[in-house]
Amino acid sequence: MIADLQKASLLKRLSAYLLDMILLLIAVTGMALLLSSALGYDDYNMSLKTVREKYETQYGVSFDADTTKLSEDELARHAEAFEAFSADEEVIYLYNMQFNLILLILSLSLFLAHLLLEFLLPLLFRNGQTVGKKIFGLALMRTDGVRVSPVALFTRTVLGKYTVETMVPLSILLLVIVGPLGLFGTIAVLAMLVLQAALLLGTKAHTCIHDLMAVTVVVELSSQMIFDSEEAMLEYRKRLHSERVEQTKS
Repeated sequence: MIADLQKASLLKRLSAYLLDMILLLIAVTGMALLLSSALGYDDYNMSLKTVREKYETQYGVSFDADTTKLSEDELARHAEAFEAFSADEEVIYLYNMQFNLILLILSLSLFLAHLLLEFLLPLLFRNGQTVGKKIFGLALMRTDGVRVSPVALFTRTVLGKYTVETMVPLSILLLVIVGPLGLFGTIAVLAMLVLQAALLLGTKAHTCIHDLMAVTVVVELSSQMIFDSEEAMLEYRKRLHSERVEQTKS
């Protein structure tokens, strides 16, 4: 890492992160609505509602009824209706399709939102700036002082932020909810959060997992010299070294 690193303050980084997260959630919500419409999620929901109403009519019950207030006869019919409804092959198919669509819509929405706000916009703004970083005067560069490349930015965004820091914890939490991982999954997610916090608070440049993966660092744009290329950086260091040698001689 360069010696004259003008690291970003933790307060600024957290403020920029908070703003970026708000914008990301807005983008994810909007994209999820568009994708759910395009993929026909509501159609499966309506079909499931139709089948549900058929069983309610057939057995003379309501699945939304408070079972504590039902008579023994009503409770028996309610249980029989729900068992028949749950065993219906069409219902199983519709539930599976809904579940798979939710996973697809969520993962695609998160991916597209990250791609837009954490990759394409920073390329447009240059210096790896998201909206939050631009507002708070922060920039992104390689740890050697060279301007971040599209490849490094893609690695930071897609492999770091989207895959490791978002989808992996979400996938583990999903497996915790449905049962296979249980306590182990919960501990794994907490361990990832502790590791991220330790890196952010404990490293000199407040380095997160995505920065380690992309070999990048967040800096103060106003005071940090960022080189366009490695050659420019080496030339600057040579010139600086020569000037110091000349000063020593004189």
